[in-house]
Amino acid sequence: MAEPRLAVRRKSRSSSERKRNRAPVQPIAASSPVARKRPSSGGEGAPAEALGSNDSEEDMFGDYDSFYGNDSLIAQVDDIEHKYLQDKNMDAKAAGEVVLGNLQSGAHQKEQDNFSASENVVDLKSDKDGACQVRDSDPVDGNQELTESILDDLPSSQLLYFEKMDELSSASRTSPVSKGRDEHVNFSSDKVRDPLSFSAGVEHRNKPVDSSSHSKRVLFKTESLKDHLKSAMTGNARAQTLQVSKTKQLKEAVLSEEIFVARKAIESSSVDIGPFYGLPSKVKDLFRQLRGIETLYEWQHDCLMLESLQQRKNLIYSLPTGGGKTLVAEIIILQELLCRQKDVLMILPYVAIVQEKVRGLSSFGIELGFLVEEYAGSKGRFPPIKRRVKKSLYIATIEKGHTLVNSLIETGRIDDLGLVVVDELHMLGEGSRGAILEITLAKILYTSKKTQIIGMSATLNNVGDLQKFLQAEYYANNFRPIELKEYIKIRDTIYAVDSKSENGFAFSRLLNFKYSSSLERADPDHIIALVTEVIPKYSCLIFCPTKKSCENVASLVCKYLKKEFRAHREKEKQDLIKNLKSIGNGTICPVLKQTIPFGIAYHHSGLTNDERKSIEETYSSGVLCLLACTATLAAGVNLPARRVILRSPYVGNDFLKKNQYKQMIGRAGRAGIDSAGESILIVQEKDKHLVRDLVHSPLESCYSNLLLELTKGMENLLLSLVGLKIAVTREEVDSFMCCTLLGVQQQLLSKEKSLSEVIKDGLESLIEKGLLKGTISEKDHDSKSTLTITPLGKAAYKGSIDLAYCNLLYRELKKGLEGLVLESSFHLLYLSTPYDMTFTCSPDWMIYFRQFNQLSAAERKVADIVGVPESFITKKASGQAIRKNVDNAVVNRLYLTFVLYSLLKETNIWSVSEKFNMSRGYVQNLLSSAASFASCLLHFCEELEEFWVYKALLTELTKQLTYCVKTELIPLMEVAGVLEARAKQLYNAGYKTLAHLANANPETLVRMIEHLSRRQAKQIISSAKMLLSEKAEALQEEVEELLKVPTDIPGTHGFNEEKP
Repeated sequence: MAEPRLAVRRKSRSSSERKRNRAPVQPIAASSPVARKRPSSGGEGAPAEALGSNDSEEDMFGDYDSFYGNDSLIAQVDDIEHKYLQDKNMDAKAAGEVVLGNLQSGAHQKEQDNFSASENVVDLKSDKDGACQVRDSDPVDGNQELTESILDDLPSSQLLYFEKMDELSSASRTSPVSKGRDEHVNFSSDKVRDPLSFSAGVEHRNKPVDSSSHSKRVLFKTESLKDHLKSAMTGNARAQTLQVSKTKQLKEAVLSEEIFVARKAIESSSVDIGPFYGLPSKVKDLFRQLRGIETLYEWQHDCLMLESLQQRKNLIYSLPTGGGKTLVAEIIILQELLCRQKDVLMILPYVAIVQEKVRGLSSFGIELGFLVEEYAGSKGRFPPIKRRVKKSLYIATIEKGHTLVNSLIETGRIDDLGLVVVDELHMLGEGSRGAILEITLAKILYTSKKTQIIGMSATLNNVGDLQKFLQAEYYANNFRPIELKEYIKIRDTIYAVDSKSENGFAFSRLLNFKYSSSLERADPDHIIALVTEVIPKYSCLIFCPTKKSCENVASLVCKYLKKEFRAHREKEKQDLIKNLKSIGNGTICPVLKQTIPFGIAYHHSGLTNDERKSIEETYSSGVLCLLACTATLAAGVNLPARRVILRSPYVGNDFLKKNQYKQMIGRAGRAGIDSAGESILIVQEKDKHLVRDLVHSPLESCYSNLLLELTKGMENLLLSLVGLKIAVTREEVDSFMCCTLLGVQQQLLSKEKSLSEVIKDGLESLIEKGLLKGTISEKDHDSKSTLTITPLGKAAYKGSIDLAYCNLLYRELKKGLEGLVLESSFHLLYLSTPYDMTFTCSPDWMIYFRQFNQLSAAERKVADIVGVPESFITKKASGQAIRKNVDNAVVNRLYLTFVLYSLLKETNIWSVSEKFNMSRGYVQNLLSSAASFASCLLHFCEELEEFWVYKALLTELTKQLTYCVKTELIPLMEVAGVLEARAKQLYNAGYKTLAHLANANPETLVRMIEHLSRRQAKQIISSAKMLLSEKAEALQEEVEELLKVPTDIPGTHGFNEEKP
């Protein structure tokens, strides 16, 4: 759907003032110059019938020429008509001009006197490519002022009449100057026409005119002028008045002008970049309304004004956690979407953060006219729909971002991507996910010279390597809006971290809390003393090394707190308990039931998504004042606190890294709430020297993981390079590898083998696995032989399948074709169970045996087909010795399939986790991983024709695994941030479809839905509107594609028929 196109006047009188000064009974239609009314979102265009004549209809005016029974107006028209018809040398168009001029001067002199002599008109035009043009028209006489003022109130029928007359007059233009103007008008989306646009140019008026043709044109135009006027009046009488808000029109006009200024400023790389960093002031208003941001920090302003950004150079910038990095990224994203009219990809580390960002930016998309698309888990379309009008912001996880970039390269659309923003850039150095991120960025750098890359992080050290890899400028600042004070605690003494002191720590104070002997035994680390200094008035986070430690700390603290803590916001805490019970279908975790009345909860991966979201929301609102959490919270959602306590310098069994430490303590201090933030690391005497090194050491360097993660790293990269035809010879592959982070760091990382040898080994491995075809010469990169990808190889990289399991997956799918059991989804679920989850699974054999016995005879065949006989399960359950060798990975995978099968039947994570004696968080993770793997499996099967039967089956299964709820709730759960518990509430309140949500009133939603804040309600509505808009846009694109006339129709110009 085309965006509204606006014409903007720099100065405008209010509509009420114009109405007061207008003569009340004069028929404006007859005197108005040809003009078009601006379209507005508040109304629709006039019906097409208004263009036709009223000859076949009853004449509303009978023999009268005006509504008042006086014939003076039409008589004037007739007199002037006859007068000028007698002059054979007068151009018909000029005649029309004089007619209108006389009428204006006679009937509307009073109005004309009220307008200034000249006025600049800005024409803003936005086509499908996002081009933007501006024209300051020459100063004109008072008639133009009158035209513009009257224009806003012209009835639609008159506007259509003027359009028709304009078309007729434009046909008579023959001079090159006139043609040029016509082309400009046609090219423009929507213009406030120049009052002189009816008349031909000077050249045309001075040309000799062919008498016969001239007469015909004059007769054609003038014989119906009277009828046209009557027709216009008839239309005015019949047409409904458009309910268009003048204020809204003015706001749209100002917004459009500012967008134009912003675009021109960005394109010209000017230092003066418009109202709000090259963006309309509406963006600033939205940040104020939606985020409460009034002004930017000084560093944010400096960063946005960097010359490198104006010149579209790549940029890495680094600040401490909480410094406001994300706001800068969002402004740069909006500049790309609105000013440069390019798509944007934003890569975030976790699904939860992707969903949070989609919710947060959907409101901006709705207001500013761009789409926000989620690429996480099983969500995302490959390749994305090519939008003709609106631009898209793709918000993706690392894995989905890679697949998205692959699809854009494959379809030749990578240049549509104007900007890529990477949050947590230090993730480049973290395992397989870092390898995938490196591959993604290297491909963008190599295939597109137009795509800008922005990377940000709080924890970067070897920036030089990253700059060289990304060909980027670097900006750093130590700004924190809230001062952070670092402390460590040894026994009952608090020390301040001080690099100037001799041993790195300076004495601060002793704990002032009286411990009984029993309390000392229960709480040797003095956690209760530390938390009671801040809660419940302020908030506190305790980072614990394990999930079990989180629950123990939460229980310990509430056990020894005074009863007064229960009174703090008691009703809201009871509401939270009720909400958690409804999420668990009447069941609540006993630890949470005990701790929440004191304002305390734990937060780790053992919670379900619904539970985690409820706890985060109530902590953010201040109902909960203390969270005991694992390190994942530090890298995940933004939950700041007045005080952050690190229970131990360990994460699991590993000693804390400086990057992790910085991220955790970075949560201390809430901008706008706290005057300072503080972190306290609890240290045992034996770890004192390690902690001293930790707090004073530099951040860890970021190294490429392409070599460490072989199948997900190097081999995955080589396969996709050949598959996407980025590099198909050894020489091209070597050239590409020099553009990777590994290429930059090869002297550090590939000590045993040279990079060239590593590449050679990787290519040979892929050829051996049957994923590539070709030969690798001993002469290394001098070889010109071309490598090609096999169908299996193409399926592997398009499905993002780990190459370690690629051949195994192919064999299992092939075997499944021989006897796919379709009585239920059990066999398909086994094929969709992710391989990497089998290593964390330890089956309970009695549960295994009971679940197996509940299967039907057909379903039991599945166990035999995959290689787990009934006798094996029976012997395991009874403790008998097993002689036959059975693959443990297959056994574990089948056990996980039982869990998924129960989930699809019961759609209740709580009951299934109890049935299998697993944590509900593990079950939730299994479900999410299975949905994502099923989506990958679907793309894998789409590339192999022999697996056609799986396509339709996996499409439905992926949807079931993604939502795992009753069918009627699925449309609501498609909305970002709406999980099962919320979907049930909405459905029961009558919001049963996406359209219901998109058109909901936030106030009504808050009133009808329990535990829903106004901010959450607005986010849900915005997300629903965005999703509805995306679906409508997709359908419209499909319609336009279907109706597009092919350029190669046989027998037409441009079709080259092959001769036999």
